Amino acid sequence: MQSPTEYIRARANATPRVAVVLGSGLGAFADELTGPTEISYSDIPQWPASTAIGHAGKLVLGKLDGLDVAVMAGRSHLYEGYTPSQVTMGVRVLHGLGVRTIVFTNAAGGINQSYGQGALVLISDHINLQGSNPLIGPNDDALGPRFPDMSDAYSAECRAIAQQAGRELGITLAEGVYAAVTGPSYETPAEIRYMRTIGADLVGMSTVPEVIVANHLGMRALAISCVTNMAAGILPQKINHEEVLETGRRVRDTLVRFLKALLPRL
Repeated sequence: MQSPTEYIRARANATPRVAVVLGSGLGAFADELTGPTEISYSDIPQWPASTAIGHAGKLVLGKLDGLDVAVMAGRSHLYEGYTPSQVTMGVRVLHGLGVRTIVFTNAAGGINQSYGQGALVLISDHINLQGSNPLIGPNDDALGPRFPDMSDAYSAECRAIAQQAGRELGITLAEGVYAAVTGPSYETPAEIRYMRTIGADLVGMSTVPEVIVANHLGMRALAISCVTNMAAGILPQKINHEEVLETGRRVRDTLVRFLKALLPRL
């Protein structure tokens, strides 16, 4: 059977060094690429389909100001029933295509009360509460070490570049620690109090497995959360996914403007 990388190479004449993964309601950036080749995840061998609402489920390869860029418009999650290996397959395939710097975006719940709804936050570190790790199992030493270091999982160099781009555009970027849970239920107020106690500023259901694999492969990782809602118990209201998507739509233009300025610098 043809590998995912071979399948994509046969359909797109691109050698991207930079890639973006777009989270819930944040897929608009894919439309900014010129000369795009769009490949549905369902057409790529072994690639898990995106079933989550707000995820387009396609790989887009094209150019941004002359730079070859790959965009995953939508991702898969553990809560869809996929394994850690499946939810991180896209990162492995992008690495195989030549990507060495990867920017992850996600929709997250705000735990830190200084964040406003719609804020963009650079993830500086994470806490893995998913009870799994995508590197469990046999290790291919040719790809990465058995015990990869995670002390700079979210590249400090990339974050500095992102902060500079944000300043030039007048976009305020906070930084914070992201706690990853499996979902699909939202967290309880007690769980949010626990996460705040252990040092989390944000909570979400993605990104961390992908960042672990990116680091294992020697890629630079940068991650940006859009605070689409305040986490449970912080505001006297219930959380729903429509609110998440609506906030994503509201900050879409800001995120697109930021990514267009950022990617050529990476």
